[in-house]
Amino acid sequence: MERRIERSFRGISERLAVRYLSNLGGERVEDGDKTTVEADDWTATITSESVDVGPTLTLTELTIVFERDASDDADGSTPLDELVDTFAQKAMRAGG
Repeated sequence: MERRIERSFRGISERLAVRYLSNLGGERVEDGDKTTVEADDWTATITSESVDVGPTLTLTELTIVFERDASDDADGSTPLDELVDTFAQKAMRAGG
């Protein structure tokens, strides 16, 4: 069974998100029009878009889909929730 968590982040660049995910054990892989970072036990797919935050301000919003096989949680490796929380802490320091 696949475990999936989708989160959105504003004020962080795609390049920085890839770097943070790489620091958490992932490696960027070419995936056409999407940016994907994969590790042995998880995958993160990044998409980005500009969003209006007011009449004259736009921000980049990243949507990251974190996925992993739920059966991997029993093998002693980092659970997906912990990975997402660690990434979110790094992203908060980078942006908004």
